[in-house]
Amino acid sequence: MSPMVEARARHRLGTSRLLGSLLLVAAAGLCTVGVLPASAQPGPGTRAATPLDSIVPAPASVTPGGTGYEITEGTGIRVHTDTGKHHKTKGHKGRGGHKGHADGDADAAREVERIADYLAGVLRPSTGFPLPVTGAAGDDGIRLELVPGETGLGTEGYRLASDAHAVTITAAAPGGLFHGVQTLRQLLPAAVEESTVQPGPWRIAGGTLEDSPRFAYRGAMLDVSRHFFSVDQVKRFIDELALYKINELHLHLSDDQGWRIAVDSWPRLATYGGSTEVGGGKGGYYTKAQYTDLVAYAASRYVEVVPEIDMPGHTNAALASYAELNCDGVAPPLYTGTEVGFSSLCAPKQVTYDFLSDVLSELAALTPGRYLHIGGDEAHSTSHDDYVSLMDRAQPMVTAHGKTVLAWHQLTGAHPVPGAVAQYWGYDATGAQERQQVVDAARNGTRIVLSPADRAYLDMKYTQDTPLGQDWAGLVEVRRSYDWDPGTYLAGVPEDAVLGVEAPLWTETITDSADIDYMAFPRLPGIAELGWSPASTHDWEGYRARLAAQGPRMTALGIDFYRSPQVDWPE
Repeated sequence: MSPMVEARARHRLGTSRLLGSLLLVAAAGLCTVGVLPASAQPGPGTRAATPLDSIVPAPASVTPGGTGYEITEGTGIRVHTDTGKHHKTKGHKGRGGHKGHADGDADAAREVERIADYLAGVLRPSTGFPLPVTGAAGDDGIRLELVPGETGLGTEGYRLASDAHAVTITAAAPGGLFHGVQTLRQLLPAAVEESTVQPGPWRIAGGTLEDSPRFAYRGAMLDVSRHFFSVDQVKRFIDELALYKINELHLHLSDDQGWRIAVDSWPRLATYGGSTEVGGGKGGYYTKAQYTDLVAYAASRYVEVVPEIDMPGHTNAALASYAELNCDGVAPPLYTGTEVGFSSLCAPKQVTYDFLSDVLSELAALTPGRYLHIGGDEAHSTSHDDYVSLMDRAQPMVTAHGKTVLAWHQLTGAHPVPGAVAQYWGYDATGAQERQQVVDAARNGTRIVLSPADRAYLDMKYTQDTPLGQDWAGLVEVRRSYDWDPGTYLAGVPEDAVLGVEAPLWTETITDSADIDYMAFPRLPGIAELGWSPASTHDWEGYRARLAAQGPRMTALGIDFYRSPQVDWPE
């Protein structure tokens, strides 16, 4: 049996055993969320409400109290958009086609209704309740309230209040409502994630929870170049990210082993450069329509897509597709191995910059998000002078399209443009000079996204026996992945220079969604918490208890996670 096949068999067997245990427990009417002492175990036919402070990521502020709300067959989902107090004048199409207040208010109302429909879609299959979505006034049920005047919540924050009459989620922007819905999901029993009707009751603990993120950027990266993943597989990953309030999906779209996005002006990039992958599989690529669909789907989950075109290294797929991109004019063969650092665009050639301009222009037109990632790592076959020249010429191509430059931290060895973001993937073995280069750039205005390889890289093995992944940055068990503070991680970088965190998943050994789940979970929720929760909530012992309660939920969602011995998972 191959290591990959053995890996799948091992973690799928674990899931089957867990599912069997859960079914037996549920049949006895004893299934609970979280771990309760024996004296507090609910009796038959009951289910304890999850405490408001037991979710992941940890909320900023919780005030428990009161009876709490129970979702029943008579529950409805009420939507309310409180814009009248803030926009007295009816709107119209203004000059230049800008929307007036009335149009903006209508858009906001439609978005709140869409979020309500999303919530109903989560709750209906498992509860069996109709849960109608209505704009009718009322103080009962599940209430989603958009109140732009609640400026203290920011664009992603929310307040959730639960009493005997209603559970109300209030936010100043639709993104906050969506994040509040994810919290509501976690406050309900894990069985709410099932696709068939489950026994209730469906209680939400009483009290008030107020929450907003510590960092603006909370990301995960999926490498679709080493192994290609279909649109449906990426959408599944997006749904998993959304549950833990991750708001950025970095797609690594090009590398030595494959080019994964159609470019009209350079068609062989996708049709030839995308025709293989690590190990020689068939590869694949996204058409423009498929990429647009992915971006829209992510946006519906309040996840922004960050596309990456790596340069000047990691470019063999492009070099194999077009001979003129090589300094000697000879196209190399396609590459299906896993070595790095051997390829390079030809910095002295003008065609290189015509190529980059065309590719970045087409990608920017497809991407409504703020960022274009231009790689910049492991350019071992590019001289320093050529590297600086190419990166300095590529950055204005990004900003010309109104996008923010994002690149791996080696960009700081060139000249980051104002507003650029450097993604730090260094670890213990990273040299002092390289670290200092990043620190100096941060002090000069370059913002930092932290992805330390020995903490945040999801492709690192958990233990030496992990059948998937790599270990060049060390072994990264769940505690090591969680137990660091982004605000103080890089000595000399002030916290206000840290834009956020990202957990990359490189896919040399990852071939399907089961592999993604096994390597990403349960580490990804911890990275999400580091990005969202206040530093004051950071505590391994408290987190491991909250993470343990996520086990049944992940199982109900079909996430075949690694059952780390560092966590006391429920039986």
